[in-house]
Amino acid sequence: MAEQTLSIPVLRRGFSIHGWIGLCLVGVFWAVNWGLEGNRTSWAFFPLWLGFILFLDALNLRIGRTSLLSRNWRKFIGLFLVSAPSWWLFEVFNWRLGNWEYLGRGQFTDLHYFVFASLSFSTVIPAVFEAAELVSHAPFIRRIKPGLVIRADRPTTLLFFSLGWFFLGLMLAWPDRFFPLVWLSVYFILEPVNAWLGNNHLANWTGRGDWRPIASLFLGVLITGFFWEMWNYYSFPKWIYHVPGVNSWHLFEMPALGYGGYLPFSLELFALYNLVTGLLKIKNHNYVKFNPE
Repeated sequence: MAEQTLSIPVLRRGFSIHGWIGLCLVGVFWAVNWGLEGNRTSWAFFPLWLGFILFLDALNLRIGRTSLLSRNWRKFIGLFLVSAPSWWLFEVFNWRLGNWEYLGRGQFTDLHYFVFASLSFSTVIPAVFEAAELVSHAPFIRRIKPGLVIRADRPTTLLFFSLGWFFLGLMLAWPDRFFPLVWLSVYFILEPVNAWLGNNHLANWTGRGDWRPIASLFLGVLITGFFWEMWNYYSFPKWIYHVPGVNSWHLFEMPALGYGGYLPFSLELFALYNLVTGLLKIKNHNYVKFNPE
């Protein structure tokens, strides 16, 4: 099947129309989320983050002459579809961990909460991937020299897979002590699974010492995480944290040390996305790009 590329109109100063639409959505729904009373975030969170995603996509298109949306609009929509169940996995883990809760949850029926939450969760992967692709264009990312080589050979993948299940067991058995492992276990389990199934995986790059995709994911998720936490601060419904031992020195609602969890979380998102697309037999090796040419 041919790639579903999209020709996007360009308006003033070389910036595409969807970028201007995204900027308008951010401006309007940022004000709505912070300014209105009532349960405004339940329905205003998605358009705010859709605007953020479209704006970053337009920046990628302008800087790199390509973007997630322009390369394949169907796969772009697929990012949202994979994102919601991916984040629900961490919500299931949180039933055991209790590291975060949503203020205002009790004002919704279970069905309404599921629908609104799923819509919001659908923006996680596209936001992180857009930000990661954007920073991959930065000169300091491009200049990262080859480093440690980690290949997807049999000993390494078996070690990763075993560590992943060990981490998951520790987290579930003693959540108060080992809660940070939620941000490692999924990646360590799925990275080797993707390698065994022939799906896209990060060892395709680290196997030759190229750590630029990981650096891009790390910086991209920190940018995204900053906006998640900032826009959440004056929103309602909103999330708050209960993190044992590190519940101090907050930047917005998040404890400062908690931002470290975003780094491996970005790797888990990459692994989850590639597992789903691989199982669905969707070729995506040339779609998600965090490696500078």
